[in-house]
Amino acid sequence: MTIAFIAGTTAEIIKLAPVIRALEERGEAVELWNTAFHVGGLPATLADLGLPQPSIDLVPEGRQSDVVRVTQVPGWAARIAWTVVRRRRELRRRLARGEASPLVVVHGDTFSTVLGALIGRVLRAEVAHVEAGMRTGDIWHPMPEEINRRVVAKIATLHFAPTQLEVGHLRREKAKGSIVDTGANTVIDALRMAIDGDAPAIDLPDEFGLVTLHRFEMLRNGPVFSRTLEVLAESTRSTDAMPLVMPAGNTERNRIDELGLGHLFGDRFRLVDKQPYARFMPLLARASFVVTDSGGLQQECGILGKPAAIHREAVESQQGIGDNLLLTGLDMEVLRGFLDGWRDYARPSLLDQFHPTAAIVAELGRTGHLTT
Repeated sequence: MTIAFIAGTTAEIIKLAPVIRALEERGEAVELWNTAFHVGGLPATLADLGLPQPSIDLVPEGRQSDVVRVTQVPGWAARIAWTVVRRRRELRRRLARGEASPLVVVHGDTFSTVLGALIGRVLRAEVAHVEAGMRTGDIWHPMPEEINRRVVAKIATLHFAPTQLEVGHLRREKAKGSIVDTGANTVIDALRMAIDGDAPAIDLPDEFGLVTLHRFEMLRNGPVFSRTLEVLAESTRSTDAMPLVMPAGNTERNRIDELGLGHLFGDRFRLVDKQPYARFMPLLARASFVVTDSGGLQQECGILGKPAAIHREAVESQQGIGDNLLLTGLDMEVLRGFLDGWRDYARPSLLDQFHPTAAIVAELGRTGHLTT
């Protein structure tokens, strides 16, 4: 039997990497089927994490491009659907090797997650959802992630939830199949793989705050994105203020240019190249504090005890909120308060306390999806 991991964003691959590596070490047959949601950084991310290149490209190589706008999603999904229809017999044969029941594994809450789960059902495989059950309780925040999670919960038959909170959500929704509390998100195992790696070869201050702002929800809201960058820039202007470093890819840089915000950056608020995961994690470890709109980075900061302002209206996971993590609600005064008092949010690291990948592998063995 082949276990197919269907993923296409760097975040999905990062959080599935510990599970893929653990199964490979057991001698299980695993494959990555690439939905090509993120294209540019994929080969480097796989190489940094010690993962093989994709066995199946669900979007033909010549048609791949980063999906950065919602308007691109229908065409991207249609290309994947056509590949699955055209190659469905081959894909079913790949899943059906051996005696164990066919299994497709997806992660998280993206369009890639939903499409991967649907592909699993079309190919008559069971579907396992890693990072299942996360909810904000409001289908509009974040959008479309909250809807994506609820859709996948209706399709999956193995639900790997990070904590009892998410287990409770799934039980209230009467999710079918097994619901497993893994104790934490698999990002904790990915962190162990990456945290001691080499930092990026960029000039960094001895001490700095780390900023990441990249979500659709943030970038398309010009007034909020602009005001956020203005508040961050203001915080660096006094002589004793902590400098800020903001890794940014083409999408963020283009938006900064469109809104005429380039003047906010300089020596004290530094814009640097976006880094692959294995280089970003040592950068995170060196940072004094974080301001981010990333749900993934929220979890990583929570594990590391790193002071972080989660600059969003709502979050799916409550882990760390009110402890070392502050949810700003996009309130600029709350953000200013964090920038002034971030030291009050420092907490001890939890890195050695949880092993979610081990819980996932054990459940796959119990349910007959492993050969050994």
